[in-house]
Amino acid sequence: MTEELDIREILKCVRCGTCRSVCPVFRELGWESTSARGRLMVAGHLLDGGLPDEAALASLRSCTTCAICREICPAEVDSPRLIEGARRELSSRGLLSEAQLKLKTRIQATGNSLGEARDRLAWMTEKEVPDRAEAVYFAGCLNSYRYPQVAAKTLSIIKPLGVTVLKNERCCGSPLLRTGIAPDTIDHNLEQIRATGAETVITGCAGCYTTLKKDYPPEFEVLSLSEFLEEHISDLKLEPLDITVTYHDPCHMGRHNRIFDPPRRVIEAICNLEEMKGNREEARCCGGGGGVRSGYPDLSLRMARRRLEDLPSNVETIVTTCPLCVKNLSDAGGKAIDLIDLVAQALPEHARGSGSSPGH
Repeated sequence: MTEELDIREILKCVRCGTCRSVCPVFRELGWESTSARGRLMVAGHLLDGGLPDEAALASLRSCTTCAICREICPAEVDSPRLIEGARRELSSRGLLSEAQLKLKTRIQATGNSLGEARDRLAWMTEKEVPDRAEAVYFAGCLNSYRYPQVAAKTLSIIKPLGVTVLKNERCCGSPLLRTGIAPDTIDHNLEQIRATGAETVITGCAGCYTTLKKDYPPEFEVLSLSEFLEEHISDLKLEPLDITVTYHDPCHMGRHNRIFDPPRRVIEAICNLEEMKGNREEARCCGGGGGVRSGYPDLSLRMARRRLEDLPSNVETIVTTCPLCVKNLSDAGGKAIDLIDLVAQALPEHARGSGSSPGH
């Protein structure tokens, strides 16, 4: 049994049902098994050696691990950690869904979660980067293959600040770890990072951030792109924009890692910021995390549409710091952009290279 699945932690749940008031999945489906309380009951059944049926499997697999339940739990139960532990237990028993098996196969075969055979660095507009640097940019799978212009803008903007890239980056392992599967890419990425001599790893992906910071050995400092941009805001010489945007807190940047202020300070250095109805610790999940987008795409989009209801009435553009949030909110009908897109728009015109032109 995995150490994360501890009966003493499960029994801390007092079955009060507070989690039901905030759980984004429970709000859409309404079944007890889709609340944190219900999922912990299923996890307890696993600890007793029980054999899960399809309903129990769906209960554990449909959690986005957004951690809003943990935020308000009066007993301070870390439900996301326990649910991930239960998923690892299922994995150890060979109980993987079709979506999980496909994801595992894609990453093993191609080194990325999307199954792309193309060069991972095809997005680079600047082919000359140093082999060694003080910091390295970890682009991640989504930005490398689905939002290459975001990766290109990012490198164009932060390369002059002493940043290089990994020559052979692979998936950080987040999609597998969050769904209970041990990745085989961590050692490879560690060797790549060590070869650069970098003491800092910068990433613009919330899932990559959590994984690099909490699942890799603590050999280097991990910074979100928003933290790095905030540190160097004066170096960028940004020009104010006469627009108003809102900011969506990705669960793995916000609740999981408490990165609330850096992205807001960068935005406020550029334009007006009006908060969404739910923000910071209370931000509603976009529905994309925890393997839910790949395993339950319709449910994922329902949660994304629900999140769009939190938009201020006079604001159209949502800025966020996670490519999965950009993807899910955009697919749900929202106008979502990455923070680096906003920064690129605010650069002096002479500083905008081919990789930093504004807009998606």
